[in-house]
Amino acid sequence: MRLFTLFLLWPLAEIILFVTVGGAIGLLWTLAVIAGSAVLGVWLLRSRGVRSAAEMRRGLTVVRGGGLGQLAGDVLVMLAGVLLILPGFLTDALGLMLLLPPVRALIILWAARRVGDGLRARATPSASGRFGDGRPDIIDAEFIEVDHDTRPDSARPPSGWTRH
Repeated sequence: MRLFTLFLLWPLAEIILFVTVGGAIGLLWTLAVIAGSAVLGVWLLRSRGVRSAAEMRRGLTVVRGGGLGQLAGDVLVMLAGVLLILPGFLTDALGLMLLLPPVRALIILWAARRVGDGLRARATPSASGRFGDGRPDIIDAEFIEVDHDTRPDSARPPSGWTRH
C-alpha cells in the first residue's frame, strides 16, 4: 500500500515542483535544466555501464579490491543516471544526491547491514529449533526398506550405472 501511495504522490510532487521552479526561473530555463539533466544521465549510464561491464569481463573489480562494494557503487551511479533521465526536479535531486560518494557509501552500508541481518535471522534457529520464518521443515515422502544382504545377486536388477 505504501508503494501504491508513493506512485500516486510522486507525480503530484513533480508537477508542484515544475510549477514552482518554472515560475521562479522561467520556462526556457526549466526546460534547459530538465534537458541538461537527461543528457547527464545518459552520459553516466553509458560511461559507467561500459566501464563496469569491461571490468567485470576482465575481473578487475575483484582485483582492484572493490569487490561487491565497487559493484554496488557502480549500480548506484547507474541508478542516478536513470533518475536524471526521468523528467522532474525531484528525480533530478535524488539522482544528484546518489552521485555524492558519502551518500552512496551510506546506502551500501545500510543495504549490507540489512542483508546481513536477514541472513542471520534465517540461519539462526529459534527456541523451537526451527529456522527462518518459524515454520517447520516438513518433507513428505514414501519409502520401502530393502535389505540387500538377503537378496541374491542374480535377483538384483541391472542399474545401468555399474557393470557386474
